[in-house]
Amino acid sequence: MIRIGILGAANIAPKAIIEPARRRTDCRVVAVAARDAGRAEAYAAEHEIQYVAESYEALIARDDVDLVYNALPPNRHADLTIAALKAGKAVLCEKPFAMNAVEAVAMQQAALETGRPLVEAFHYRFHPAFIHVLGHIRSGHIGKILSMEADFSVAIPYRPGELRHTLETGGGALMDLGTYCVHMVRTLAGTEPSVASAECHCERPEVDISTHARLVFPGDVTASIMTSMSETVTRRIQLHVEGTKGSLSFNNPVHPHREHTIIFQQRGQPDRTETIPGETTYDHQLAHMVDVLAGRAKPLTGGEDAVANMRVIDAIYRSAGLKPRGN
Repeated sequence: MIRIGILGAANIAPKAIIEPARRRTDCRVVAVAARDAGRAEAYAAEHEIQYVAESYEALIARDDVDLVYNALPPNRHADLTIAALKAGKAVLCEKPFAMNAVEAVAMQQAALETGRPLVEAFHYRFHPAFIHVLGHIRSGHIGKILSMEADFSVAIPYRPGELRHTLETGGGALMDLGTYCVHMVRTLAGTEPSVASAECHCERPEVDISTHARLVFPGDVTASIMTSMSETVTRRIQLHVEGTKGSLSFNNPVHPHREHTIIFQQRGQPDRTETIPGETTYDHQLAHMVDVLAGRAKPLTGGEDAVANMRVIDAIYRSAGLKPRGN
């Protein structure tokens, strides 16, 4: 039985870890910790979590926790993830992995030194729909990749205290939404890009409300990254890949369990539309985490992959004239 402790009384945790754990017989959520004791108590009561730790550190120190789910904002990812690894826990850390690449390297090093698994919670990566798309790309069904476009734009209105609009906690459209776009194109390309150009629009100092970047991968493969959390933006979650033999369009790659379509266009052939069955992305993510802990799989995210993703995000901010988060 894998016993899970949650850092943060987070809105994401019920669908990301609590409900998926309830649907399994080999793991359960046993404890939660939050900054505010009253909020933690209420959260535990609402979600039927047995124990409330008096602090994040106290949860990490518990003997009855095997896996720590770090659902806190990015500014608390590095220190608490490293502490959990050093306490002998495995960690599932929410995206973005860290505030910047320097922190990501320290997290990766801690995982290597302790030998404990550290996985970044890019839940889309574990769903059969994305695995299916990745298989098509790698098998050359649309030929050599020429270009990619990834767009994740969702209205997240500003309000005081909204973490995704707060610089100190790692806010910004690129950090919250765009990190998926960066990760998707990197995963499909299988190599690391340079940043050709980037533009960030900020309504408040240093916090990008929208970002557009152009990346270049080896072999002159280009990728366009678009993301916005403007309150006026139309919801868009799209991935498009152009190849020498055809193209692939993936509608809703981030949440394919909430309906998706994959459209293949091969020259000289009729268009083909597919949908791939599966559970929620979070169910597949937890299943992967369980397999990693059991030694049946190697982590698909985290480690050098997470470091490389943060390096691209840092480079995009620098190219746009902003500082990476935490600097």
